[in-house]
Amino acid sequence: MMGGIGGGGHYTRSSQPGDIDQDSTKIYDSSVVTRLATYITPYKGKVLLAILGVILYTSATVMIPLLIKLATDNAILDGDASALNVIAVVFGAVLVVHFFSNWVHQVLLAQVGQTVIFNLRNELFVHLQRLPMSFHNRNKVGSVMSRAQNDVYQLQEFLDIIVTSLGDLLSLTGIVAIMFFINWQLTLVSLASLPVLIVIIYFWQRVAKPAFFRVRVAVSSVNGSLAENLSGVRVVQSMNRQVKNMENFDVLNKHNLESNLKAARLSASLMPTVEIFMSFGLAAAIVMGGASVANGEVLAGTVIAFSLWIQRFFDPIRSMTQQFTQLQRAMASGARIFDLLDVEPDLSDFDDAIELPVIQGAIQYNNVSFAYDEGKPVLEHITLDIKAGQTVAFVGRTGAGKTTMVSLLSRFFDVTSGSLSVDGHDLRGVTRSSLASQMGIVLQEPFQFSGSIKENIRYNHGEATEDDIIRSSKAVGIHDYIVSLPDGYDTIMEERGGNMSLGQRQLVSFSRALVANPRIMILDEATANVDTQTEQLIQEAIATLLKDRTAVVIAHRLSTIRNADNIVVMDKGRIAEMGNHDELIALGGMYAKQYELHQVLASSGLQRVGAPENEFDDDIIDDESTLDDITSARSP
Repeated sequence: MMGGIGGGGHYTRSSQPGDIDQDSTKIYDSSVVTRLATYITPYKGKVLLAILGVILYTSATVMIPLLIKLATDNAILDGDASALNVIAVVFGAVLVVHFFSNWVHQVLLAQVGQTVIFNLRNELFVHLQRLPMSFHNRNKVGSVMSRAQNDVYQLQEFLDIIVTSLGDLLSLTGIVAIMFFINWQLTLVSLASLPVLIVIIYFWQRVAKPAFFRVRVAVSSVNGSLAENLSGVRVVQSMNRQVKNMENFDVLNKHNLESNLKAARLSASLMPTVEIFMSFGLAAAIVMGGASVANGEVLAGTVIAFSLWIQRFFDPIRSMTQQFTQLQRAMASGARIFDLLDVEPDLSDFDDAIELPVIQGAIQYNNVSFAYDEGKPVLEHITLDIKAGQTVAFVGRTGAGKTTMVSLLSRFFDVTSGSLSVDGHDLRGVTRSSLASQMGIVLQEPFQFSGSIKENIRYNHGEATEDDIIRSSKAVGIHDYIVSLPDGYDTIMEERGGNMSLGQRQLVSFSRALVANPRIMILDEATANVDTQTEQLIQEAIATLLKDRTAVVIAHRLSTIRNADNIVVMDKGRIAEMGNHDELIALGGMYAKQYELHQVLASSGLQRVGAPENEFDDDIIDDESTLDDITSARSP
């Protein structure tokens, strides 16, 4: 339990499993059925009508052999044409009831099932949007997609299975009752093999349960690997890793194949077994019934009716065994879906959280410490005061805590101890949506969504007018390029913005952040992947647009760092140095050393291959590196 504002202790951080596929979900779980029922309850009227349709349908199914018996024994053998006509009319009426009751319950179940799936998909989508970055970092996109798509689809059959199984049980009960009523001796003989079949099914399902669950996990792994490789296809091809990735995928795909084949063999093994036992029952009815007819103990119509009833008796059993495999999949899928829905966000708004009023942008880190995992601090005792309208740059080695500082400010996480506030408002006491609405974030890797350029820039700010969009695009220097396109701002972006260069996509991301007129702007390596000319456009835009805004920047580019009002040098989760560029150079500490090394590397031609000339790379050297080492390595 983490303390809230003032140590109130009303905020809970939930522990999360490492991977949603690494679980021990039970295939049969009453809680799954109970939760599924909550989605069905709003449509109970249609469900009850469907059940009524099933009852009428199964009653008609049981009546058909009885009418054939009556027609045979009381009309055909006696030559009574009038009785046969009456039975024919009744038979026709039963067939009409049989047809329409079947049609009605099928239609109603489809309506209810599709609506339930529609609602469940919407709930899953909203829930996945709420889950924090830590969850999405732990779980592959394909695994999550498998639960949101494949597993939800499996549940589509659940309602049909339940109601149809009810009909099958009613059929079994009705058939056995009428068979015992007509001739209990022949019934016992016909169903003598049934206990053996029940024992076989019992042991079969114990083997089938884990097999069907393995199928769901296997296909989730395949989807995860496929999504990962498609998302990173450029890296895969550039690193020439296609063969190795294919080998890894082949292992997962073979496991999926083996799991599905085993499940298919189990399903296939049960059907012939049921058919064999049906044949035993049918043979017993014909042999014993035929002997009874020869002895004059029963009439021929009884044997005919028993033959039909036995087939109809084993039909529900055959149907239920098929439905059992579907039910296994539905139960496993239901458990996996609800396991995903039960994942609680790492943080959420307090019950008494307030809407953050319009801010000026003053930020205060007050003795802040943070750890992603207990006992492994990432930040320790950070105290930093960022004035409204100030631009602050965080620099430091990889793992120094720069991104964590920004993540806390964006409230992707809450501080472990201390406090972080904006304009005096502790971020734990305000709603995250009200904070995000006054904050713009541009990440290192620009991401564009499906839709037009205009929709990408406007995105979550529907109130932004076309003039606002054009103004922000002009400010970052992307307007001229956009209007040069055949459809201008209505140009459709290809997946992940593939029809634009990396620099152009980044400028669109800048325009998206700026159109909301945020009070705080966060740039997380936003200029790292752009060329020098594009960077110049961005720097010119930043100089104007960040005026009177608070800007928090993570950057290696000297041009970005030197323009900052304050540069914070991070080292091992602490603030090592702080000041503007000139002050830090005069200080002669870590920043000055890195700057001097950068100058030496740039002049010696030893700068990292592909690095822009003005890049301040804080990971070039380790603590033991010296200027003499670099100087001695200069080209002659």
